[in-house]
Amino acid sequence: MNIIVQCSLLIVLFDSVLTQQDAVTCSSTFKLVNQQSGDRLHSHEVKYGSGSGQQSVTGSPNADDVNSYWQVQGENCERGVPIKCDSIVRLIHIATRRYLHSHDFTSPLSHNQEVSAFGENGVSDEGDRWKVVCTSRNDYWLRKDGIRLQHVTTGKYLHLTGDTYGRPIQGQKEISCYSYANSQNVWKVDAGVYIRTSSESVSPTRDDQSNSHFQSTSADHFDDEL
Repeated sequence: MNIIVQCSLLIVLFDSVLTQQDAVTCSSTFKLVNQQSGDRLHSHEVKYGSGSGQQSVTGSPNADDVNSYWQVQGENCERGVPIKCDSIVRLIHIATRRYLHSHDFTSPLSHNQEVSAFGENGVSDEGDRWKVVCTSRNDYWLRKDGIRLQHVTTGKYLHLTGDTYGRPIQGQKEISCYSYANSQNVWKVDAGVYIRTSSESVSPTRDDQSNSHFQSTSADHFDDEL
């Protein structure tokens, strides 16, 4: 094997390792920011007054609200394993322990498909399953890249309409599912704790203030970007 081929293989391998280190991983916890509006995917103990009556999911402009943290869980995916594009995931709301969910109810403002937080004690249904649709040409869901979340059951996309609620959640925006991919349903991870497997080195981007929010097992390494 000549030196040019050897160097090319090493470059490809190095790029692959860097890509996986920058990937979103199973069991990581983070905020999801809508790339058009800048609002964060949010939930709270406020139920819809129409439709399903389940816990509401909104877009919040408040960057500091702890009710905007979600944990990603993959299907047959171990903690710290990078998530590939087109994987099926569930997102659990950290504060209320309910899953990001959608179904055939109508959303209250735009009359699109309703998005709610649903489930108790880790038990829910097929309405919680979302496909990670990457907007880049990478193999993995990278932190720097926008993605879409496509609802597996209905094929619609997690979407921020721009319609704004009044009381009791005044100023927050409606989240719904929309039939078509557009700029209002592109999301990017933001502040969070990104789990790595214990075999990898720890990133230097650690901030000790997060210890009051999240804990990691001794077998995990993590990048903390709170």
